Amino acid sequence: MRILLVEDDVLLSTALFDLLSANRYTIDIASNGQAGLELATSAEYELILLDWLIPRLDGISLCRQLRSQGYRKSILLLTGKNSNADIVAGLDAGADDYVIKPFDPEALLARIRSLLRRNEAISSSASALTWGNLCLDPSAGRVTCNEQEILLTATEYKLLELFLQNPDRIFSRAVILDRLWGFEDAPTENAVTTHIKDLRKKLKTVGLTEDFLETVYGMGYRIKPAPNRSISVRETNQDGKKKPAPKDMTAVNRVLERFRNSFVGQVVVLERLKTTLLAGNLNEELHQQALHEAHKLAGSMGSFGYPEGSRLARKIEHLLLGDSSLSTEQISNFSQLVTALQQELTKPAVTSTAQNFPINQSYRLLVIDDDTTLTEQLQAEADSWGIRMKVAPNLATARSLFSLATPDVVLLDLSFPGTEEDGLILLSEIVQRSPNIPVIVFTGRDTLADRLAVSRLGARQFLHKPATTEQIFQAIARVLPQPQPSEAKVLIVDDDPVILAGLSALLTPWGLEVTTLSQSQQFWQVLIATSPDLVVLDLEMPIVNGLELCQVVRQDAQWGDLPILVVTAHTEAEFLQQAFAAGADDFISKPVLGPELVTRVLSRIQRTRRRSQAGRSQA
Repeated sequence: MRILLVEDDVLLSTALFDLLSANRYTIDIASNGQAGLELATSAEYELILLDWLIPRLDGISLCRQLRSQGYRKSILLLTGKNSNADIVAGLDAGADDYVIKPFDPEALLARIRSLLRRNEAISSSASALTWGNLCLDPSAGRVTCNEQEILLTATEYKLLELFLQNPDRIFSRAVILDRLWGFEDAPTENAVTTHIKDLRKKLKTVGLTEDFLETVYGMGYRIKPAPNRSISVRETNQDGKKKPAPKDMTAVNRVLERFRNSFVGQVVVLERLKTTLLAGNLNEELHQQALHEAHKLAGSMGSFGYPEGSRLARKIEHLLLGDSSLSTEQISNFSQLVTALQQELTKPAVTSTAQNFPINQSYRLLVIDDDTTLTEQLQAEADSWGIRMKVAPNLATARSLFSLATPDVVLLDLSFPGTEEDGLILLSEIVQRSPNIPVIVFTGRDTLADRLAVSRLGARQFLHKPATTEQIFQAIARVLPQPQPSEAKVLIVDDDPVILAGLSALLTPWGLEVTTLSQSQQFWQVLIATSPDLVVLDLEMPIVNGLELCQVVRQDAQWGDLPILVVTAHTEAEFLQQAFAAGADDFISKPVLGPELVTRVLSRIQRTRRRSQAGRSQA
């Protein structure tokens, strides 16, 4: 259960964090009302624990604003005010319950449990879960497709419900076993494959033409974006024309929609400084506030579909970094940049719906083919797929390369003019020598005899020429084991709620349990309470920056080996040298690219686990 705590008292928030974490709740903390509003509208929380008297936006105003936006989850108000008028004001603002300070910890936990039970009761009677014309009604326990009831086993029903309730989540077979059966009575992982196969077959039988599940090779299964529903009378406008279908959105795109107004609000601060400067006035406080907002915009806009916005904000930040007394030319330049940034926000965001990220960068590919045009095309694209590639234009060179280093995967042609040997002979040698190396046969020969021979010799896939380079690399990705950090935990520390929400949305679908923290001074308590497998730190934060946190972790005997990725808008050599000197393992530049983040995080966790397993086996 995930709870948002909005509290500006550091001692009290630390005590509450320890109390709730000890009772197995996942906690995010905001120290002011504005940060609380941004987090509440960007992430999924089961309950908000809200102090009444907090800066920037008080608890009552925050409560009203959330309810006016349709927020339905429970809000528990913490207050030192105990008059009837104050209690009525809090409940009327939208709070579900209140606790008066000072409070008994057990009483607080009991109130929280009560509200969470109420949430579950509401969820159980919630509206039906749908995917196109497929409908699961939790209250009736019925599944229908095109209004025809589908008879599912209890396991198939729970399996379908799991995917419909978590549209952005990738579930490995191990996690599905844990969710549906629990630890003690779980069958083998092959049982999951069988149940998914049976569920797919039943849904096709009743007319679901499109497969609702996507296999993410090496990771597990995920529900596909829902197709456009068939048009009913209610889905047409008054003039009889079809209403536009709702646009499928990734988790990152949904965060963008929630934070679009936040970007506009940040640009308003820049506009205020622009007006002040053009009027010939100097306001040091406003100058610093604008610098802070420009820095955040430079780091976040590009991650959410506005790469040009990040570039403009970076220029504004550099302008404001110097003396607050700007020259006439600098003021003119600043004014033009702010205007351009405002115009950029009127454009649609450049969003990506791609979820198939590059495969792990540690894999080595040996291509055995004499087609130089093909191999040059593959070589040109290998880096973008995270592949290190070698080419053998003939069988003799292939044997020589094999004797020097064993590849992780082989792409093998069967036909080599000018020699009596063909690829089948080499395939037999590879399988006998290294049976665990996946071999993909890629050939223009397409007879049943060839296919049988390839299958009997143990190749993993048969790919017929011609094929695009993308099809080839996808075939390679399918036979390679991908990192599976099942239920691994990641702690992200950044003072920008937009970045926190965006990075969380990128990582959560990959089976990672993400904890976000905007108050860097509470890092140590959160680290101890969550025990993450990896930490992502922003380098530039107020009060305690990422470099200092790196050093604190590296100096500790227990946590000294914890993987740390730093996120920075500055990629100059001196900044990176400072980061690595402080103990960072790797860095990710802002604006953050989703594929790069996911690949680096998953591979780093997997690498650490392999090293740990090797250490235990040698002990």
